[in-house]
Amino acid sequence: MHQFVAAGLALYNPDEPERPVNSPNAVYQIEPELLKVLKTYGTPDWEDDIKTYLSTRNTLAQKYAKERTMTRIPVRSPDGKELVLSGGMHSSLIKSVIEEFASRFVPGSLLVYAGDTGTKWGQFDKALLSKLGVKVDAHGKMPDVILYQPERNWLVLIEAVTSHGPVNGKRHAELAKLFEHSLAGLVYVTAFPSRTVMTRYLGEIAWETEVWVSEAPTHLIHFNGARFLGPHVD
Repeated sequence: MHQFVAAGLALYNPDEPERPVNSPNAVYQIEPELLKVLKTYGTPDWEDDIKTYLSTRNTLAQKYAKERTMTRIPVRSPDGKELVLSGGMHSSLIKSVIEEFASRFVPGSLLVYAGDTGTKWGQFDKALLSKLGVKVDAHGKMPDVILYQPERNWLVLIEAVTSHGPVNGKRHAELAKLFEHSLAGLVYVTAFPSRTVMTRYLGEIAWETEVWVSEAPTHLIHFNGARFLGPHVD
């Protein structure tokens, strides 16, 4: 359907333009003006109507392309990179991870990877990852965001969760396997937009991982047992 949408012949998610590209509820609709013309096929009006439609088709395609662009989300990474993600709640959370979480908890980090539901490799510094001993092919299920902090030699692997996919035991094992040759230490993080969403997954979150909630950006929740046991100084 991509070519039909690009040409303005079909509309993508006209009912909810910010619906994530990977949503199973995606909606495609024939462009209303085209539908009117097609209904005249076989009638005396067909020739005139199709000529009129074709004379405006490029304008329609440009119009809908502009509308799609307006729903996209601009992001600035800790190291100054600028990228644009597809619209939707999931991309909004990824933006918060890159701009809010990284600056607070991984200062001085480099954005290695940011997945985009519209284009799987939204941002990918393959050369840096390879330098750190990690080679990933198209079959490797990447986390939503990867940050590298040179000072501590950490790779921070972050899953952004709006509807599914926390770092549970299974996902922890998958990521550990995918990054098993990493020369940097691995840090596993699950990011949620709110504590309400987080509570749905508390029973799944793997030990030895971290949880960050966008609505309370200055705090981390450590699923690490006695490692962080001790008094907190006000």
